[in-house]
Amino acid sequence: MNKEEKKLKWWQLSILGTGFIIGTGFFLGSNIAIKAAGPAVLVTFLLAAIGTYIVYDVLSRMTADDPQSGSFSYYSKKAFGNWAGFASGWVYWSSEMLIMGSQLTGISIFTKFWFPEVPIWIFASIYTVLGIIVVLVGVKWFERLGNLFAIAKLSAIVMFIILAILGLFGVLDRGGGRTYFPNSLTTFLPAGLKGVWAALLFSFYAFGGIEIMSIYATRLENAKDAPKSGKVMLVLLTTIYLVSIGMSVILVQLSKFTMDDSPFVVALDGFRLAFIPHLFTAILVIAGFSTMSASLYAVTTLLISLSKEGYAPKKLSKKGKLKVPFPALVLTTGGLIVSIVLGLLLPNSVYEYITTAAGLMLLYNWVFILYSGKRLLTLTRVDQIKRIIATVLILSAVTGSLIYHSSRPGFYISIGFLFVIGIVTVIMNRRFKGAKEEGQRTKQTGLFERLEKI
Repeated sequence: MNKEEKKLKWWQLSILGTGFIIGTGFFLGSNIAIKAAGPAVLVTFLLAAIGTYIVYDVLSRMTADDPQSGSFSYYSKKAFGNWAGFASGWVYWSSEMLIMGSQLTGISIFTKFWFPEVPIWIFASIYTVLGIIVVLVGVKWFERLGNLFAIAKLSAIVMFIILAILGLFGVLDRGGGRTYFPNSLTTFLPAGLKGVWAALLFSFYAFGGIEIMSIYATRLENAKDAPKSGKVMLVLLTTIYLVSIGMSVILVQLSKFTMDDSPFVVALDGFRLAFIPHLFTAILVIAGFSTMSASLYAVTTLLISLSKEGYAPKKLSKKGKLKVPFPALVLTTGGLIVSIVLGLLLPNSVYEYITTAAGLMLLYNWVFILYSGKRLLTLTRVDQIKRIIATVLILSAVTGSLIYHSSRPGFYISIGFLFVIGIVTVIMNRRFKGAKEEGQRTKQTGLFERLEKI
């Protein structure tokens, strides 16, 4: 940590974490969950919150015991060895790449609100170039504005909730719009339990980003406050999600939710306030771009960390005149180009495909966290039960992606990533073992030479 970085109080981290985690996964991805489950999406968000809390509790306790910025890979390595550190690091990198692609597609879809005839891939190309410029120029200014962007996202949600309440009570004119309170089990569960099952993954995805809490936990005045800070953050986040989504499904007919707009923009469009949807969309684009740019920098930095650990080619960490190593930036940019090409080939499906895959890769990493905690922490019987509950919820979310044909390709994409990472891990594990044995032999030889001199 730099000396000039100020220490954070636990409640400051709670607010920062809430602002940072809210992103396009919620602003747009919640659309997929709403269409799958209907009003019962509130149940899926509550279940996802429970699973996220359990995962974060494990991660925060490991962070409190041994604060490390590269938490995912570090704790896996500490628990299971180099092979786990390698696999977890690359699964995390893959998930972040997919999340970044999802964010890139999300803000491109938001921008189509003003330019409906322009293809997604054109906006994605523009935002990719702008994101790379941000990384090349440096992120110091961006980090300083990070808090402002986090507050902007929170402000947008609070604004929506206030307007929705005023509309429900007739203070604001909604053009005679009616409300859609679910008054029966059929209206609450329009797709049955199958819909809830399918929506669970996208509800989990909205909570993606809890690793930011473990990274910033190293800046807490007291590292032991990390669990408390995360619990408050998750309560805030869950409350915001449930209230805002609840308002959306009450104000808007289920059939009107599409992947062309955020559910909140659709809900606000019914008000007789022409500027509000434009203002809300502008906030989403700015906040989404800030998150995407931060992810671009984080993914590139992660490659450097993997390279230094010996989990990636050394060339990826060699710096030149640029702010970041050119090879690492090229590899990361290549991933974004893939997202752009997918947007060109599959303009109507790319967001759901990438978001599904990103959510799944994120959950695979959470499994690493849960089982690393099993080895590194002293767990009570209640802790063991909580770990089983979280595992069941995660597995339910993973298998739920197979229910609908629209999310199934994302599952296959994630399996493809796991397959490649698995093969490389097996190969690398042999090298790790060979290097360890060679090190032991060298150590023994040195000992024998010293004994002979004596």
